[in-house]
Amino acid sequence: MDALDRVVKPKTKRAKRFLEKREPKLSENTKNAMLIKGGNANATVTEVLKDMYALKKPHGVLYKKKNITRPFEDQTSLEFFSKKSDCSLFLFGSHNKKRPNNLVIGRLYDYHVLDMIELGIEKFVSLKDIKNSKCPEGTKPMLIFAGDDFDVTEDYRRLKSILIDFFRGPTVSNIRLAGLEYVLHFTALGGKIYFRSYKLLLKKSGCRTPRIELEEIGPALDLVLRRTHLASDDLYKLSMKVPKALKSKKKKNISHDTFGTTYGRIHMQKQDLSKLQTRKMKGLKKRPAEKTTEDLEEKAKKIKKN
Repeated sequence: MDALDRVVKPKTKRAKRFLEKREPKLSENTKNAMLIKGGNANATVTEVLKDMYALKKPHGVLYKKKNITRPFEDQTSLEFFSKKSDCSLFLFGSHNKKRPNNLVIGRLYDYHVLDMIELGIEKFVSLKDIKNSKCPEGTKPMLIFAGDDFDVTEDYRRLKSILIDFFRGPTVSNIRLAGLEYVLHFTALGGKIYFRSYKLLLKKSGCRTPRIELEEIGPALDLVLRRTHLASDDLYKLSMKVPKALKSKKKKNISHDTFGTTYGRIHMQKQDLSKLQTRKMKGLKKRPAEKTTEDLEEKAKKIKKN
């Protein structure tokens, strides 16, 4: 049995807290990513992994030593590192004659590889090459995807899902306008994926709404799709399953519109509005002629009933 698969009983309070953090939760923690260097990674791949780690901080682990492994042939080492570092996302970089400047991005479910996609680097501009002010560490980015392939082709659709998981950052309840300062743009065009990152600048416009400008800060990558290893439909559906405790219970006669406004339908019994007490005013008092007609009508109803 693997050492990481055995049931470990904590002996100290610190170890107990550590194991409790890794237990399954209804609302999961922010997904961590591990960035692994292959056994024959060159300078370009190493620089790409460093820049991706800078974007992923503080929810990332960078392995600086080389690891001789091939994810598409043997996935045991990735699963081992996933258990060790508690990461559900990975980015593996390697370089060889057959597949130069190679990146493998993927995710794991229950410490087993769910799906992964191999990308080739055709052009790379690092963070250091663009001399502009950078965004602070841990800034949550805005993700923009352009191109019909992301919605039509299954491989690109799954790649879009993996990229969203990788770069989305922590879940927040409120958004501050000044905090929207970082944009990651992905374009699928002509069989290539263009990855660009921008800093969003809010300029004065003379009115309440600011004027928006984009300033490229790097890194910039031109990628090409090579190989894919996608999960089966049943396993993918299982990984997307939502716990029952998080599912909202449907309430009768209550609906919501696109703006979040709640509408409710109330069922009431039939009311006799003639007996409704109104405000006592001289102008609302009944005249003698109205009283006599009402009395005659009530008498006629009683006679009919009898």
